[in-house]
Amino acid sequence: MFIQGDLQAVFDALYSIGAIDPVLQADWEKINGEMNANPRQVHNICHSINSCSGDRKKIIETLLGMDQKSVSFVALEVAREFSEFQDRKELH
Repeated sequence: MFIQGDLQAVFDALYSIGAIDPVLQADWEKINGEMNANPRQVHNICHSINSCSGDRKKIIETLLGMDQKSVSFVALEVAREFSEFQDRKELH
């Protein structure tokens, strides 16, 4: 499952709660490995974010209700999806 809708709103919510810098400094390979080992958790996290329908306030509330590992999963997923979007954009 992917994060759907306005990725910028999710990024802005992550930034506003201070979740971006810790993930930038983290070992992405380790986080990615944990995500791959826990696909149901990642699916549930993405579903929670998607259910906010791009509402930044709801996204922030949802993120604040998550543990740090889950927030890291969201941040890494947003980074991955932004990267994939940029790659597709450059191909066309």
